[in-house]
Amino acid sequence: MTDKTVDARGLNCPLPILRARKAMNEIPVGGTLEVLSTDPGSKADFAAFARQTGNELLSSEQAGDCYRYVLRRNG
Repeated sequence: MTDKTVDARGLNCPLPILRARKAMNEIPVGGTLEVLSTDPGSKADFAAFARQTGNELLSSEQAGDCYRYVLRRNG
C-alpha cells in the first residue's frame, strides 16, 4: 500500500515526471508514491528522477503496456 498514486497513463514525457514531483511534495518523508505510466521512456526517466531528487526507486514493473513505479520520499 502506498501513500499516494499518480495515474499518468496516456501521458508522455515530461508529464509523468512532473506529476510525480508534485505528488512527492504532498506525501510525508518516508512515504511512498506509486506512479502508473504507459510511456516507454518512463523507465529511464524515473531512475534518473530518483537519483536527481535523492528519493529511492523501490520498484519498477511492467505489465503489458503499463509501467508501475514505487518511490520513497527521502527528503
